[in-house]
Amino acid sequence: MSLRDQIRIMVVDDMSTSRGLITQALDAFGVRNVSTAENGMDAIKTLASHPAHLVISDYNMPQMDGLQLLHHLRSNAKTKGVGFILITGRAEQQIIDHGKKLGMNNYLKKPFEQAGLRNCIEAVVGRL
Repeated sequence: MSLRDQIRIMVVDDMSTSRGLITQALDAFGVRNVSTAENGMDAIKTLASHPAHLVISDYNMPQMDGLQLLHHLRSNAKTKGVGFILITGRAEQQIIDHGKKLGMNNYLKKPFEQAGLRNCIEAVVGRL
C-alpha cells in the first residue's frame, strides 16, 4: 500500500476556493483521506477526534492564524508530531522565520502550481 493510500491530510483555509484548489490537487495526486476546516479552532476540534499525519494551513485566517494553529499543535502532546505546511500569499521572511521557530515543516507561496504543492508535501512526508 502506497503512502498516498494511507496518509491523512487536513486542509485548513477560511476561503472555500483555496480549500477546493488544495483538495482537488490532493485528489489528483491520489490522496483520498482528506479532511477540511474553515479555521484553526475548527481544525483543533476535528484533529482531536480525527488525527491527521499532515496539516496544510493558510496563514491569514480569522480567530486563529496559521502560525497560532501551528503553535497550538506543537504545544499538545497528541499533535506535536503532525507535519505542518503553511500556505501564504505573504511569504515574508519574518513570517517564515517565526514558522520555522515554531516547528513548521515547509511552506508554499500562493499562488501555486500543483507540481509545487506536490514537491512541498513530498519534502515533508516522502514520495506520494
